[in-house]
Amino acid sequence: MSIREEQVSMPQQDPEKRVENFDEVPLGYDAEAAIAEAERCLQCDPAPCIEGCPVGINIPKFIDEIRNEKFQEAIDTIKESNNLPAVCGRVCPQEEQCQEVCTLGQSFEPVSIGRLERFAADWERKHGQVENSVDNEEDGRIAVVGSGPSGLTAASDLRHLGYDVTVYEQFHQAGGVLVYGIPEFRLPNEIVAREVENLRETGVDIETNKVVGRLFTVDDLLEGNRVDQFDAVFIGTGAGLPYFLNLPGENLNGIYSANEFLTRVNLMRAFKFPEYDTPVKVGDRVATIGGGNVAMDSARTALRLGAESSMIIYRRSEDEMPARDEEIQHAREEGIDFRLLRNPKRFLGDDGEVESIECVEMELGEPDESGRPRPTSVEGSEFDIPVDTVIMAIGNAPHPLVTRTTDGLETGEGGTIKTDEGGKTSRERVWAGGDIVTGAATVIRAMGAGKTAAGDIHDWLCQKDS
Repeated sequence: MSIREEQVSMPQQDPEKRVENFDEVPLGYDAEAAIAEAERCLQCDPAPCIEGCPVGINIPKFIDEIRNEKFQEAIDTIKESNNLPAVCGRVCPQEEQCQEVCTLGQSFEPVSIGRLERFAADWERKHGQVENSVDNEEDGRIAVVGSGPSGLTAASDLRHLGYDVTVYEQFHQAGGVLVYGIPEFRLPNEIVAREVENLRETGVDIETNKVVGRLFTVDDLLEGNRVDQFDAVFIGTGAGLPYFLNLPGENLNGIYSANEFLTRVNLMRAFKFPEYDTPVKVGDRVATIGGGNVAMDSARTALRLGAESSMIIYRRSEDEMPARDEEIQHAREEGIDFRLLRNPKRFLGDDGEVESIECVEMELGEPDESGRPRPTSVEGSEFDIPVDTVIMAIGNAPHPLVTRTTDGLETGEGGTIKTDEGGKTSRERVWAGGDIVTGAATVIRAMGAGKTAAGDIHDWLCQKDS
């Protein structure tokens, strides 16, 4: 039987229609399309795609189960390793991980593993039986600080091992970056809410509006001061402190960090103002500074909020953009204006409001420490771009609140927490994982860190009690 050379395409909303709503853009495979894509898998043994997955999903097995229309078995196989398949099937960069090493991809397009994972998860949501019971109970209480990908994964694994787990989340809704940082058109909040509810049904206590480092500290959790005492703590607070360029005029009104802009829209529902009492200013001309997924999210969100023009200003070329190819393609389809090899020099305004950006043209030189060509400014090339709103999407760092209020916690460059390979920190009985350790990275890598730490905590508790 001949192998189909190209991936089965996934239907999506028409660009002209989707810029007027926040509904999900890709619509997912139906069963027929999923089976056709699954039939492309070569069923390699050994399978490089498993090694390429940060949580080690048995990819050939679940794909073969889809091929044989055993959809419940497929999602069960995925969930042996991945606690958030509906999330990962939508936002993980499979093209840089499992699909990058797909054997079929050496000659043709790789198997669309991410789309198949999403299909299995969505099938379960509509038809499947979700098993949320925990059979065994173990002695041990663990506190998880933060309910993003690493925290939810650690909490789920520890609960399924039988431990008493409490998650503390600073916002009013659990999910971390999955709900405050990723727009509905990429990851609907209902998907995350369902995963969180599944976790609650296993017996995990999720307490929102609890700012660890203010109401109580990690030390309090360990010592039982002002809160119940825990045997161990996992810190998964992510990287939510935005970077700025520190340029003249950057404090003008109308200049947001992407973190604030997306949090207002995604978590606080500003796109439904005044139904939700969260205003957000978006004028006719919006410029987003940066070239990653967050920049694409911000620029595309601005269009949906009514901007007449939304542009990306990025100092390198498209080849160096860190955003996923799919996100860049979707942005172009929607009419985002890419101003490449441009960089802000200062922000200009009147009466406290931003009115324009003075930019300079850039040219690429030899590679820098990132391996990408170093951008340098072209002397005398300054020019102005009129704007009403500017969104800074140039990266984030870990917020120092937890680290500064925890005794004996060793930190590294940029405020990250230092850990060993198992996620254990320098502070006794404290583990950490995800972006708080690595800096801003991917959802699946944060999940992998949560899974590793959960296993290490389990090993430590078993040794402690033996």
